[in-house]
This record gives sequence, structure tokens and C-alpha cells, in this order.
Amino acid sequence: MTRVAIITGASRGIGYATARRFAEAHWHVITCSRTHIPKDDFVTLSGAKHIYADLSDEVSAKAAIAKILDLLPEKRIHALVNNAGASPKTLTGSKLGVFDLDMQSWQKTFQLNFFTPLLFMRGLMEEISACKGSVVNVTSIASRQVHPFAGAAYAATKAALTTLTNYAAAEFGARGVRVNSISPGEIQTSILSEGSENLIAQISLRRLGYPEEVAAAIYFLCSHEASYINGADIPIHGGISA
Repeated sequence: MTRVAIITGASRGIGYATARRFAEAHWHVITCSRTHIPKDDFVTLSGAKHIYADLSDEVSAKAAIAKILDLLPEKRIHALVNNAGASPKTLTGSKLGVFDLDMQSWQKTFQLNFFTPLLFMRGLMEEISACKGSVVNVTSIASRQVHPFAGAAYAATKAALTTLTNYAAAEFGARGVRVNSISPGEIQTSILSEGSENLIAQISLRRLGYPEEVAAAIYFLCSHEASYINGADIPIHGGISA
């Protein structure tokens, strides 16, 4: 049976590394993001299908779900990775506080970081349940404590997603569906703020993380080796101190 993985926000960073990890394991990968993966890219060459969609827009997100259902080789999804997300910043890259972001931007951030994962879980749960699949939501260590570079809107959406993960795990566990989350710390991606290297002294491993290391954890949670892990949130931060 062909194993199918749906990965959002897969054109770069953690999402791209995750798509590559699943593709290397010979999964049928369907990626979704607002940026196309280059045609000569490894993931594309491996046979992965890509859907272009602005997931910060509800209508676009729902249309993407419909396209995913059309692309399925069978009506089964073995893994859903809700990775798409954004962290609003000032033009100089500084974080935005509670009152620094207008309400429209707050709502757009919640739409992408929280409501889109909810829409994907709701819209694809029948296909995930059909094969007792797995869901992994990508949150952040910023959901647990005030972070020097993450703004209030980003942190709030990730905290909400962590709570949603817990409730979804409790609700869908009876169907054999496992729902977990990961909370990355300082990972070398484009979302990383300038000055993040100053946090290395607070990280036990004394280095930033790599997207491939996060992808490995996501893949593990979607594998049979993690068959009794449900409702967990795994921090991936190299042992950072507050």
C-alpha cells in the first residue's frame, strides 16, 4: 500500500526538509504552499505533487483541501503535517507586541497558524481515519514562554495550536488516529530573526538546529515506531534555557 503524506508550508525550511524526508522513504508526498517548489528540485523529481495555495485565506485553504482529495491515489492519508505558518515582524525584523499589530493582521496570522491546521484536520479526517493515520502540528517554543524574537500574535497562535492538538488527540484517538505536535526552537530557517545566534549561549548543545533534525522527529511521530505516542508535544530546541 502506498503511504501518503500531506505537508503544508513545504517550499522551504522545516516543511521542505520534511517533504524530502518522507520522499526519501518512498512515501507519496503532496505538498501545499504559496511558493512553488523548483521543478528541478529533489522533492519534485521524486514524484511529489505540489498545490499552490495561500493558506492564510480560508477560501484558498478549502480549495487546496479539495485539490488534495482529488490527487489521492486512494482515499487514504497516512500522515498530515501542518507546518505552514508565519511570524509577523516590523520592516527591520523586530517582533510585534500585543498592541503593535492591527486586528486584520492578527486575524490573518490566526487564519494561517491556527485555523488552517484546523480546516485541514476537519477536511481530511475521514481519509486519515481510514488508515489510522497520524497528524503532526508544528508549533513553537514561543507558545510556552515569552520569546525575545517571536511576536505576541505568533506565540498566541502556536499556543492555541498546542491546545487544539491535545483536544484532537483525545477526540480522534478512539479512531486510531494519533495527533501530536512539535515545538521547534532556534532552527536555521528563513523565519529565524537576526540576532538569534546570540541565544546559542543559552542552548545546551551550543548551536542552532537544522531543519533536517526537525524533519526526522516529524517522520518518527508518523511512523509505526511512535504507535503509542498520542497527544504529546515534543520540544526540539537543543536544551535551551529560559
